[in-house]
Amino acid sequence: MADIDDRWHRKGPDGAQHRTDRYGVGARWLLRWREPDGTQRKKSFRRKTDAEQYATTVEHGMMSGSYISPGAGKITVGEWTAQWLTAQAHVKPTSRNRSEGIVRTHVLPKWERVRLSDVSHAAVQGWIGELGAGLAPASVAKVHRVFSQVMGWAVRNGRLASNPAEGVNLPRVVTTDHRYLNHDQVARLADACEPNGLVIRLLAYTGLRWGEMAALRTANVDLDRRRIRVAQSVTEVSGRLEWGTPKNHERRSVPLPRFLADQLAKHLGGKAADDLVFASPKGGVLRVRNFRRAVFDRAVREVGPAGFHPHELRHTAASLAIASGADVKLVQQMLGHKSATMTLDLYGHLFPDRLDDLADRMDAAVSAPDVPQSGS
Repeated sequence: MADIDDRWHRKGPDGAQHRTDRYGVGARWLLRWREPDGTQRKKSFRRKTDAEQYATTVEHGMMSGSYISPGAGKITVGEWTAQWLTAQAHVKPTSRNRSEGIVRTHVLPKWERVRLSDVSHAAVQGWIGELGAGLAPASVAKVHRVFSQVMGWAVRNGRLASNPAEGVNLPRVVTTDHRYLNHDQVARLADACEPNGLVIRLLAYTGLRWGEMAALRTANVDLDRRRIRVAQSVTEVSGRLEWGTPKNHERRSVPLPRFLADQLAKHLGGKAADDLVFASPKGGVLRVRNFRRAVFDRAVREVGPAGFHPHELRHTAASLAIASGADVKLVQQMLGHKSATMTLDLYGHLFPDRLDDLADRMDAAVSAPDVPQSGS
């Protein structure tokens, strides 16, 4: 419990209470308390009412479990961010590398020497406004998300009582429409990429991410069942290859159209079970930057659409699957999305409008001969 100590006080010539020490007249009231870990704390005040209010705050924090030590927030944002980055060993290398870049480029120039306890909601809002003058709204959102994660980690570790980055108004992100190739466009792009056309067809009809395709080994292609088992992914991070599990750490099974299984059967002839299904000319991992430079971008310039990116073949796969009658759960499973909600957020507009069908079915049910008619 907090204790207000007035034993240090005496009456001055003006009748007021004063604390006297070797430095002369100073603060008048001293509050002492012991933290949950046993650390002894004290804080001085000029007025007894201020001491009593602070004591109430301390006691409430102790009882509710929300107590924050006065010294906890004195660490600088730069020091705390370094600790946060070290603790991100559980995230994918690409995500960690992206966060490091955001911290280095945007967070540290503004906040490196500022103490955690001095970061206010208003200051964060002002900073977001400054970023919005030079960055696209989507980029501002990414910077804010990283900073909010850093501040949130401070809350969870007892450094801050609340996250000053929460509730900040962000610039509106205008989403761009995805581009989807039809079957004819996929065929023309694949032909223009020969002898690597099978890479294009696989991405366009299975929805694999590039890293999942590049890490795919022969043993994970079941031609009899026409299934691909997605168990691994490889990503280039700062020139290094990082191997790991697929995104969301979930393995999945992806169906193969028969024509694609037949083409893969010819392609895999003579390959060992541990061989990569697709490899670079020198036998290594097929890296997306090299593939674009040597094959893909040239083909796109030849057949279009202008500026088309390999990842857009994943969107194409979703579009073609939905057009073929796949429901949202099948598309979610094929793409490896974390939830059907995510699939609907991305591709919900592609699913056929069945409202008229629903109305017709209800009309037929009500109009059945054995249903009493009313309102006619």
